Amino acid sequence: MEEVLAYLAAGLVGLWGISHAIPTRAVVAGFGEITEDNRRVLTQEWLAEAVSMWSFAALVIVVTAVGGGTSAADWTYRVIAGALLVLAALTTLAGARTPVVWFKICPVLLTSSAGLLLAASSV
Repeated sequence: MEEVLAYLAAGLVGLWGISHAIPTRAVVAGFGEITEDNRRVLTQEWLAEAVSMWSFAALVIVVTAVGGGTSAADWTYRVIAGALLVLAALTTLAGARTPVVWFKICPVLLTSSAGLLLAASSV
């Protein structure tokens, strides 16, 4: 059961990372008239979150495949769950306050994934 929960969380986070990367150009364009430097920073930060999510997903997958059911795996799940909760809180305080529906979905998805990882670490 631990593996199923961990892989499900990794899948959600990994797919959410893809959903960040694909619309990057449109998201940055949505900010309207901004300087080229600000456009670069927005692009960097938007893609950095995608890379973070892919890294979290990859780490969960590797740890589960190599050492699922171990104390190290459980602590890895807990640390990643904590990081996801921090990202969810940050998004709640910033992006989710905008009218963009995807920013409102993000904290729910990240919190759900964190919950799955915490459950996996407790099984």
